[in-house]
Order: sequence, then C-alpha cells, then structure tokens
Amino acid sequence: MATEAICTEAEIGEMVTSFYASVRDDDALGPIFAAHVRDWGVHLPKMIDFWSSVLRRTSRYRGTPLQAHFALPGLDAALFQRWLDLFRATTAAQPNAVLRERADTAALHIARSLLDGYQRHRSDACSPSSSPSSVPP
Repeated sequence: MATEAICTEAEIGEMVTSFYASVRDDDALGPIFAAHVRDWGVHLPKMIDFWSSVLRRTSRYRGTPLQAHFALPGLDAALFQRWLDLFRATTAAQPNAVLRERADTAALHIARSLLDGYQRHRSDACSPSSSPSSVPP
C-alpha cells in the first residue's frame, strides 16, 4: 500500500497531539514528561515528524530516540506498557483503520526496541529490572 493511502499528515498530527495530551494528563507518564520536555511547542512537531517518518516514510525526523531515553532514570516495562496502552486508546479513536493498524504495530515495535536498548544500556551500570519480553504483544 502506498504511503499516501495509509494516512494524511493531518491525521498524524491529530493522532500525535491527542496522544501527548493523554500522556501529559497521565498519573504515571505525565510527571516524567513534565520533568524532561522543556517546550511542548518544539516537542510535538518533532514527534509529528517522527510518526510521519514511520508511517509515511517522509524521512523528516532527525533525532536519536534511544539516546534521549538513556537520560531518563527508572524506566521499566510497566511504564512502556502504560505508554502503549495510552497510544492504543488514542489510535482506537482514529477513524482511519489502516492508520490504527500500522501505528499500533509500529508502536509495539518501538516500545520493545526502546525498552530493550534502555535495559542493555542500564545493564552496563547495574542489573536490569525487567525483561524486554515483558512488554506484551
């Protein structure tokens, strides 16, 4: 399926904006993001570029997500699962079924990859607290 048929940029913008609004309001994730995102006016466009690159292959995103997560203390499988739960709740409200499916599949892969990389990075300094496989499918 051509990337144009998957979703529009407007749909990605709506999804990302809605998702991060729920993240900011979340009891578990909100404080983490509040402590590390200095300017949502900068962060949201970067996340829209990220998801546009993932879903539409626009190559607009420039960044190193894994490196950014290394700086965050205390991330664990439960927090990544909470992120996935909020993401899936956001995509469930999207009318575009192809967007929902592709975004959910990508989000699961991203969460697993970030958790695995984070735990490997942390294991250099201390033992990991949970297994990457603990983020369920």
